[in-house]
Amino acid sequence: MLYPLKTLLLCCLCFSAGVLAEPVQRSFSDWQVTCNNQNFCQARNTGLHQGLVMSIGRSAGVGVDATLRIELGALTRAFVGQPPIAPRLQLDGVPLVLSGRWHSGEHMLSTNDSSTIGAFLREIRDGEAITLHDGPGNLSLIGLKAALLYIDDRQQRVGNESAWLEKGLAAARSVPLVPALQTLPVPEPVTPLSKEERETLLDYAAWRMNASHCSIDPVRQQVRAWALSETSALVLVSCEAGAWNVVDLAWRVPRNDPTRAIPVQLTLPFQPRGQNRRLELMNGQFDEKTGELRTLEKSRGIGDCGVATRWRFDGQRFRLARYAAEPACDGWHGPDAWPVLWVTRQASAHLTP
Repeated sequence: MLYPLKTLLLCCLCFSAGVLAEPVQRSFSDWQVTCNNQNFCQARNTGLHQGLVMSIGRSAGVGVDATLRIELGALTRAFVGQPPIAPRLQLDGVPLVLSGRWHSGEHMLSTNDSSTIGAFLREIRDGEAITLHDGPGNLSLIGLKAALLYIDDRQQRVGNESAWLEKGLAAARSVPLVPALQTLPVPEPVTPLSKEERETLLDYAAWRMNASHCSIDPVRQQVRAWALSETSALVLVSCEAGAWNVVDLAWRVPRNDPTRAIPVQLTLPFQPRGQNRRLELMNGQFDEKTGELRTLEKSRGIGDCGVATRWRFDGQRFRLARYAAEPACDGWHGPDAWPVLWVTRQASAHLTP
């Protein structure tokens, strides 16, 4: 359902400056908008696009850091032998004439020039679809205007000369600054677990497994352990399993006394729409090089949608370092390219026990 622009504008203006730093993900007909905790916003068309997708991104603040890409591709399909897409683009069946500064490749057309982006959006915003002459692809424009207005309001550009829609006389320099980032420590090198420590931890995990109510098939059961600090270790035990997701249980365990283990709970610093702040640990992996605990919840087997997170241990608990989510299961991209809702800054620091 399309959102009337005036109604949407009135609703958006109700947001306070404090709320604007909250991550958000919204859908407007065939368009999806994601804005992270720095108010960097990105949007793309979703659904039955047949591999033709336009992605728009813009940073908050006074700067003009923006990008626009039109790509032909898919997670499970390679478009080989196709002629370049730029000369074949059509807007509602009429050849699309490009002006400004563009970079053109076989499967992608892109620009980071703000004037070019603004002019292009004004040209296409009232259209219904961009297609390719003599080829696949259906880039729906239904919902684009609502998505652009939402981004403008999110970054407080409505009535500003820098707005994509609803431009005004306010100077670009009057746009609010980019919200500050949280800083997380970078773990320092840790002595790896000794053979004896690892065996003790795995024995402890096996005991916890026997005492739990996990239903996973023993064939798929995994028990893993890593050093977190000089005094603590992380133990993961697979507990439940579906077709493509495994739910893990995790403990932070003293390296010299496993009986004092503490369950690991992953709590988000924000609440995703329609979800709980307590995150279930799925398909967990610990990267010893970066000191990050990673989770990946796949909404379907090919991994084109779901939630991917990274957590960093600060000496006391795991804190969210990165959160990405893709609710649209349309075969476009994998976890590494999902829209990011939460980012952090890293700074060196000593870990406490």
